[in-house]
Order: sequence, then C-alpha cells, then structure tokens
Amino acid sequence: MPGKVIVIGSGFAGLTAACDLAYAGFEVTLLEKNAQAGGRARQFEADGFVFDMGPSWYWMPNVFESFFNRYGKSASDYYDLVQLDPAFQIIYPDGKTLSIPAALEEIHHVFEKIETGASKKLTAFLDESKRKYEVAMQEFIFLPSHHLMEFAKFSILREAFSMDLLKPFDKYVSKFFSDARLRTLMEFPVLFLGAKPNQIPAMYSMMNYSALAEGTWYPLGGMHKIIEGFVQLANELGVKLIIEAEVESVEVAAQEIKSVMAKGVKYQADYFLAACDYHHFETLLPKQKRNYKESYWDKRTMSPSSLLFYVGVDKKIPGLQHHNLFFDSDFSLHSHEIYDEPAWPSDPQFYVCCPSKTDTTVAPSGKENLFFLIPIAPGLEDTEEVRDRYFEQLISRTEAYTGVSFKDQIIYKKSYCINDFKKDYHAYKGNAYGLANTLRQTAVLKPKMRNRQLKNLWYTGQLTVPGPGMPPAIISGLIAGNEIKKQIPSLITA
Repeated sequence: MPGKVIVIGSGFAGLTAACDLAYAGFEVTLLEKNAQAGGRARQFEADGFVFDMGPSWYWMPNVFESFFNRYGKSASDYYDLVQLDPAFQIIYPDGKTLSIPAALEEIHHVFEKIETGASKKLTAFLDESKRKYEVAMQEFIFLPSHHLMEFAKFSILREAFSMDLLKPFDKYVSKFFSDARLRTLMEFPVLFLGAKPNQIPAMYSMMNYSALAEGTWYPLGGMHKIIEGFVQLANELGVKLIIEAEVESVEVAAQEIKSVMAKGVKYQADYFLAACDYHHFETLLPKQKRNYKESYWDKRTMSPSSLLFYVGVDKKIPGLQHHNLFFDSDFSLHSHEIYDEPAWPSDPQFYVCCPSKTDTTVAPSGKENLFFLIPIAPGLEDTEEVRDRYFEQLISRTEAYTGVSFKDQIIYKKSYCINDFKKDYHAYKGNAYGLANTLRQTAVLKPKMRNRQLKNLWYTGQLTVPGPGMPPAIISGLIAGNEIKKQIPSLITA
C-alpha cells in the first residue's frame, strides 16, 4: 500500500480524488463536515418535495462519463440521464421568450429566424468553440499549474494563440451576432464562471459548445443522484467516508502535517488533501505555514454568492420549463451591483429551475418544485428582512410572466444565502461558486494546489485550478489525486 491519505471535504473534487487515490491503492479516509456528502450538491426532502440545494445544470457529460470509465464503470451504472428538450428558455424584457431546443439542427433554425445569416455564423462559432474545447481538454485543463514551464511545450504554445486568451468574451460574441437576444444567449454560460462577459477570456466559448452541441441533461431523481453515484463508487473502491466530522484543528511538525482533529478524533496520514474551502483550511494552519496572507484573499475576485429559495407549490404552473432564465431586467445594472459596487441588486435578473416538469419523483402529484436563484455580490449583509423582500419580488415577477397566481398555494418555502454558505461550507465571503475565472485568475495565476511549506499537503476544488463548476471540480480532484500519486514513483502517470 502506497500510504494513507486524509481527504477533507466530500464535494465533487474531494470525492473524485478519494476514488482515484483508493483505486491506486492508497488507504483513503474522507472527512465530511455536514451530515450528507456532496458539498454544495447536497439534497433535502420536505413535505414530499425533493430539493437539490445547489448545482442544477448538467453540461460536459463526457467529463462525468470519463470519470466512471476510469474504473470500468459508466454513469448509467449509477443514475439515469435524460436530455432536456427544450434545454432551457430565456425570458426577455418585452415578455417574449427564446426556447432552446435539444437538437442542434433546430437551434440553427431558431438562430436564423432571429437574425438572417446567424445559422452560418453559429456553425463557425461552434466550430471554433469545439476546437477550444478539445485543445483545452487535451493540453491545458489537466495541468496542475504549479509554474509557467508546464505550458512551455511547443504544442501548448502553438495552440495557445488560437484560444483567444486575451479577447473579452462579449467582444468575441459580438463578432458573430448582432441581435441582442442572441448575444445574451451566447454570453450566459460564462456567468457560471463568476464574472462579467467583458472580464472572461473568449477561450471559454468552449462552454457554448457543450451547452448547445452536447445538450443539457438531467439525472432522474435530482442532481444529488450524481453524488450518490460517486459515493457508491467510493465505497466500492474502499474509501472510508465519515460524515459530521468537521476538521477543527491541524497538528503541524516541521514541514509536515502530522494529523487533523475532527469531533475529538485524531486522524493521522501520510498525505492530506484539503477539498474544503481553501481559505478556511489555511486559517487552521500556523501563519508561517500558509500559502497566502489574508490580504491576498481579500484582493481576489470572487464569484457571486446567491440568494436561493426552495419552494413547493400546491398546483402546476404552465409557462415554466425545467430551466428558466429571467433576463427581463437590466443586466448591466445587476452586474455592476455584483462586481463593481457590491450592493443588493435594484432590479435583479434571476433563474428558476422547475425539475418537476421533467421528474415526477421530486414533487407530489399535481404540485410543482421550484428553485429560485438571484446572483448577488459576496460579503453583503444577509438578513431575513432582505430575503423576504426579494422573495416577494421573485414570486410577483414569475406570476406576471406565467399569468398564473400561485403565491397563496405555496406550501413549502426555505431560503438560503450568504450566512448559510459561510455556516455550511466556511465559504469565503459567502461565495457560491469559488474564484472567478478572469484572465488574472486563470491557470498559474490561481491559488496553488501544493502547499509551499508543508510537503504532504495539497488543495483541490473551486478555489484552485481549473475553476468553478461540477466538471472542473471533477478535473481538479483528478489533478490533485495525480499530484499525490507522483510522490510514489511507481504510480507516476502522464
């Protein structure tokens, strides 16, 4: 056996790394703070409703499939996927909607109907996006980004020039499309990366390729079914998962971590992997053993936080799809209030997920399961009064769009916001998605995976490479696992 590993945090990155290390022969113990594995992808049940607490978009299906394939498995061994059709809809200021079909050929028809010549331009856009996607997956995204020399290979340098690293995403999109509705559609996927389209490098158009060409998917039973699959695989590989085991202190001697303490139990290992909040775990270390000072974190551009509502309604609501983007207000003002001058939004754009349109198991018969999300600046003052005010606005605007009154039929409601992200995940400033993927926070410019002072400590997850989102978290876990495997010469992989 190559050694013992303690993984701290059972989100996608932690579960991925735990599986990969156990498969390589390590004795792996996975410590989870909360009563359920999954990190932000947890789930809860109330009054017959099943609510996913966080991620709701299933893109880049090949990343999930490739993960299971590493162990001779398939995603279908653990959960059942269905492709959403339509994939999602956008609601615009004039009340009109743009519904995106599942079939790419039909998407071309939608584009052409809106803007003459847009179908041909979409082909060109997706061709470039596909190339970026393939180059990123083959050359860039699996690099640990310890230093610039990792990118010095001729093939990487050659491909870097075609990746539009220095071009802002919004300008790149406007090169192809003139109609505001199409630009909004093409820009929205990068909002998951935690910054405005004018701050995100155009190389992330690879997300458009996945969203439009590969489709939007959903695991029946809810997004937590993916976590359940990861946990089942971890069990099959011999990972020991311990829940309600928050790491409270770290024992450091010289250049190593000797042990961590959780619920009064001391856990010793040869290697430690922090798959929890990077900033929080560093606060458990002596100052001289941390990678970064507090001032470093304070200067980072964090992704937004979110104000979330989990709502059960005692009636069906026509007009809603599984995914609904209410882009019916001024995005420039909302984004300004997130990134430039942080404040509670004056007139927010928001997102509504209605999984009961697809899945009969997440709500009682004749009822609707709703998940509302407003992106907000991290670090705001979070009060019940503020939450209630926005809830009233969300319900009112959704009722106005659908033409259906349902406020009086709400039979379950739970809110979740900055204070909850801090309490449940120790999320820095209450962020929801991690570190924004701006150019100045890409690759080697992200927080390092390896602790510089402690030779047996690594970090993984949304605050390090490659960035926020479920597929990047899976990739981050694989990178981190491989970095630990490199400590055993016989386990080194390319």
